[in-house]
Amino acid sequence: MNKMNSQEEHWEKVYLTKLPNEVSWTQEFPKTSLELIHSFDLPKAAKIIDVGGGDSKLVDHLLDEGFTDITVLDISANAIKRAKKRLGNKSQNVKWIVSDITEFEPATDFDLWHDRATFHFLTTSEQVAKYAAIAKRCVKGYLIISTFSPSGPKKCNGLHVKQYSEENLTGEFKNEFEKIRCVTEDHVTPFNTIQNFLFCSFRRRCGSVSG
Repeated sequence: MNKMNSQEEHWEKVYLTKLPNEVSWTQEFPKTSLELIHSFDLPKAAKIIDVGGGDSKLVDHLLDEGFTDITVLDISANAIKRAKKRLGNKSQNVKWIVSDITEFEPATDFDLWHDRATFHFLTTSEQVAKYAAIAKRCVKGYLIISTFSPSGPKKCNGLHVKQYSEENLTGEFKNEFEKIRCVTEDHVTPFNTIQNFLFCSFRRRCGSVSG
């Protein structure tokens, strides 16, 4: 429990004290995420969750494209508060959840689960297993997971991360999800440094039963 509290305190402090141009993951246009989402040809009423969405602008683009059932989850209330302020009245069209992803108890199924740069902060086998179990239980359609690749950083914002190869990331979800494709992306941070990300998209296997 103390570890969860320390994680929450860490991220609350980050989003309270740092502007978007002061954190490495800031991305003005989430090109790869949107390309993968578009490849699924989802209906506008599809249930989408952005895990660790925080202050990401993915939700802005999804709203502009006409998606009507979007959930943003983040461990930091400050991150979500910042996103709501940016969106203004549009924020009323989004479901906001403050939760550690490993403690998340979804009340609905999702057609798409998107995660850019949350999964790699789970560095213990217990955390990874909890995350995977939650995704397997509530995702009935597609999964997008983006992590640091073996060529990416080993730490981010002072925290250790777990790097993933295509084989390792696919292996975490292989029983319930089949890989569609994996791509790498060199993300240019606001500090003009390069971080190599691995994006993998998955489809729920036919006949796979959630636990």
